[in-house]
Amino acid sequence: MTLPKSQLQYQLVKQQQGFSLQLREGAPIRAPGAGELVVRVRATSLNRRDIMVMRGFYPVGPRETLVPLSDGAGEVVAVGAGTRRFKVGDRVAAIFFQNWIEGRPTAATATSAMGGAIDGMLAEYVTLSAHGVVAAPAGMSFEEAATLPCAAVTAWNGLFTRGAMVRNDFVLLQGTGGVSIFGLQFAVAAGARAVITSSSDTKLSRAREIGAIATINYKNTPEWAPAVREATAGVGVHHVLEVGGAGTIKKSLESLAPGGHVAIIGGLAGFGGEIPAVSLIGRSASVSGIFVGSRGNFEDMNAFITQHSIKPVIDKVFEFREAEAAFAYMDAGSHFGKIVIRH
Repeated sequence: MTLPKSQLQYQLVKQQQGFSLQLREGAPIRAPGAGELVVRVRATSLNRRDIMVMRGFYPVGPRETLVPLSDGAGEVVAVGAGTRRFKVGDRVAAIFFQNWIEGRPTAATATSAMGGAIDGMLAEYVTLSAHGVVAAPAGMSFEEAATLPCAAVTAWNGLFTRGAMVRNDFVLLQGTGGVSIFGLQFAVAAGARAVITSSSDTKLSRAREIGAIATINYKNTPEWAPAVREATAGVGVHHVLEVGGAGTIKKSLESLAPGGHVAIIGGLAGFGGEIPAVSLIGRSASVSGIFVGSRGNFEDMNAFITQHSIKPVIDKVFEFREAEAAFAYMDAGSHFGKIVIRH
């Protein structure tokens, strides 16, 4: 196809404090260079990080404008010279870190984070390195594939890559946002046993339908570590996807089984909190910081998703011109699973 000369594109525009979301008409579309491709974006999804960026709580450098959202999927509509990994018509999803292909991250990895260090996916078209996308899982809609790059890869790495989760392990999941619900789905598919917390009994009921063996309302049970241990017959959990931060890390460590692993992912209740070395040593436990993952992690996860026919849980789909409402809905925190914008 012949690329249009311009497009609609959302930008975060710097304000005195944080950014405001603005729709830009007539934004240029960059033709693909050697080894690059152009993706017609069909859907994007939001993460808590996107709210932090908008409020100015997330480092993006001295940028005055930024195209938001790390997560998106669409079809390839143009390829540059020498591009071999994908062809026009292929369905793809962007990876979170455009230069983290495999192995360990490097000092430069963070400089390629979409929707933060570099422009993201909330546009009609994006031009990317062919190495910066993966094939969308077969049978997934664009809306479903758009939920994967950040939350799903994060849950995958926390449980499998760093946690080495196996059948019959106990897993603790906090809340019902994107990372936790993907973690629940992965745990159930792997034959692990998931315990999940929320302040909503309705959400906890939905989590049981997906496969949680036990649920805890943390509003009714603010000191929930004993309840977690009771739900695991006194064993404790082998894995924690820790999204609460300072408000929950102590309870997570109290919930651990010997040899357990805590994947620190976020700080919904603030960052910080003490990690007691003596407790970790006594339990032979480990703590890892998880910052999404590599393209290789994404591809391994997609193979697992396809093998187990996992379908992302989407709470609500907004249309492209409703992006501001989608951000407000994410900010409210009432969602279960993922929030998607259809382009």
